[in-house]
Amino acid sequence: MLDLTFATPKPKVIQGAKHDWELVIGMEIHAQVASNAKLFSGASTTFGAEPNTNVSFVDCAMPGMLPVLNEFCVEQAVRTGLGLKAQINLTSAFDRKNYFYPDLPQGYQISQLYHPIVGEGEVIVEMGSGIARRVRIERIHLEQDAGKSIHDIDPNLSFVDYNRTGVALMEIVSRPDIRGPEEAAAYVGKLRQILRYLGTCDGNMQNGNLRADVNVSVCRPGQYEKYQETQDFSHLGTRCEIKNMNSMRFIQQAIEYEARRQIAILEDGGSIVQETRLYDPDKGETRSMRSKEEAHDYRYFPDPDLLPLEIEQAWVDGIAATMPELPDAKKARFMADFGLTDYDASVLTAELDAARYFEAVAQGRDGKLAANWVINELFGRLKKEGQEIADSPVSAAQLGGIVELISAGTISGKIAKDLFEIVWTEGGDPAAIVEARGMKQVTDTGAIEAAVDAIIAENPAQVEKAKQNPKLAGWFVGQVMKATGGKAAPAAVNDLVMKKLGL
Repeated sequence: MLDLTFATPKPKVIQGAKHDWELVIGMEIHAQVASNAKLFSGASTTFGAEPNTNVSFVDCAMPGMLPVLNEFCVEQAVRTGLGLKAQINLTSAFDRKNYFYPDLPQGYQISQLYHPIVGEGEVIVEMGSGIARRVRIERIHLEQDAGKSIHDIDPNLSFVDYNRTGVALMEIVSRPDIRGPEEAAAYVGKLRQILRYLGTCDGNMQNGNLRADVNVSVCRPGQYEKYQETQDFSHLGTRCEIKNMNSMRFIQQAIEYEARRQIAILEDGGSIVQETRLYDPDKGETRSMRSKEEAHDYRYFPDPDLLPLEIEQAWVDGIAATMPELPDAKKARFMADFGLTDYDASVLTAELDAARYFEAVAQGRDGKLAANWVINELFGRLKKEGQEIADSPVSAAQLGGIVELISAGTISGKIAKDLFEIVWTEGGDPAAIVEARGMKQVTDTGAIEAAVDAIIAENPAQVEKAKQNPKLAGWFVGQVMKATGGKAAPAAVNDLVMKKLGL
């Protein structure tokens, strides 16, 4: 959707006992930077290692250990900012966010409150053909992740795994532009897609590499428009933050529950307390975690061990020159170059591996036919087998060969499905398989006509029925295809059947 010509979706409206209410949602996405080393140490970021094995002296906050900034993590943050059409700040700085927790050995987190590396940007979130929400990005800053407290090993003791301590995170903060649960999930999905295309975060939510803090509030209809006009937050309701969401389905459920909880309180004459809450997916409800802290509660101050970060515009331009084609641009090109529908182009560009596979299949061939085979046959089979496209037994070259054989009229669609099954289970070159196994489509009208004549002669009663009801002519087509082992050209069979029956 490069031209940005889209209609804005209507906000989610929830009917309370007394009034209608609208949702207002802002999100803070914590995306783990795709890097082999941590933000301020050389320790590995490999997931799944034995507890406390990917830890350096810096991560453990040993006395005298000083942080050293990982330049590649900075590059990844800049690349992400460019991908979100954001302002890149040539000067930024790191701050200490002070709080005590067992999985934070330093007693503070190194973050960027006052001078983030990336400023304002945007994400266009499609909610249907020609309908999209523009979500403004307020900032992206770099920060350290904390460790992990483990409470289920011993009934009397808790343990701490410091493997994640110091892993680089990009915190991507949106404006409160999201207006419903479905939009929130779609926003996370779109952001995840962009990050994966950029190669700056793998987006693995199950491993905790992409997590969302969801800020939810409700307001009466018309109040949000006043906020948009003035940027005055007093027009909006008090927000509550739901922490550490790593499932798009749970994000939607949590927002729905939290909105209704707030509406019930407001309609009973109460007021919303700004706080941090957790979502319990088993009970389907949010519960209070702690009162929402403000910046002064963390006693932020510039980190004395790290100089301000200054980067050159030429370095940023160098990164910009290596930017890949992003999802919206790729989708628009697929629609233009291959004549795909909006839906098919969306499916094929959802994941970068799928887009690359399709393009290899479609290059120089019938794009619509290639899309049909990739989406319906390949994706369908992969889903059935529980496999990813990277593990597909059928390569793009092999599927492209099948598409070529169909386009040339060498095989019919039915034969093509048989051929696909052979290639999936046995491998091999499609053209060679067709030749060796005699799978070519019969286009000799003489041979087809003989088969049609034989079927008609053997079924005089069915002939009379077909003349009374032309829809029954399809029965003859099916019988001829069966008699020829599916090799007869279907169009030729249909034409001859209709001609012979006088229909």
